[in-house]
Amino acid sequence: MQKHNRKLKIGVMGSASGPQIKNSMSRKKARLLGQEIAKRGYILINGACPGLPHDAMLAAKKEGALTIGVSPAFSEYEHEHEYRSPHGHDIIIFTGLGFMERDIINIRSSDAIVIISGGIGTLNELTIAYDEGRSVGILTNSGGISNSIPFVIEGLCKRKIPPNMVFDDDPGRLLDKLENVIHKYPLPIHEDGRVKDEHIRRG
Repeated sequence: MQKHNRKLKIGVMGSASGPQIKNSMSRKKARLLGQEIAKRGYILINGACPGLPHDAMLAAKKEGALTIGVSPAFSEYEHEHEYRSPHGHDIIIFTGLGFMERDIINIRSSDAIVIISGGIGTLNELTIAYDEGRSVGILTNSGGISNSIPFVIEGLCKRKIPPNMVFDDDPGRLLDKLENVIHKYPLPIHEDGRVKDEHIRRG
């Protein structure tokens, strides 16, 4: 395991609603992921939404991790009453940007993201992270889109799986792999509005 001088910030993205949040295996994986994030001294970031990211947050917080939520809402009232989202984080940031724009803040605030299960909204988060060269861990066999991502990227989009995207169905092994690629592939350098990174560049 690589050592870092600061705490890594791991964004947890995935199903906030739908059948996957009722799947006992998906929820178990989410809780194990949260526990592993706490065990390693990482900071957990999510979209301050319900569902699997919330399960991971609760498990991480219970084990002593610092948890940060990036809300689409303008205020606590809007967060709770209009977006109907939970408020159990140590810190919550009210962006007032809605879901799509909130995703950008969420991802850019994270050193890497982990995808668990997921649907259309999670695909949006994945494509943002992909285009910006962020390290991504896919928790496979967690339902939703988790096992379909290689097909989406390679089969449908005709792109390559980048070297800083890793896959595993075990949260602990996935975080081991993710920490290695965070160290090996630093975030791209932006020059004149363009991403410059020879390792991660997609073409």
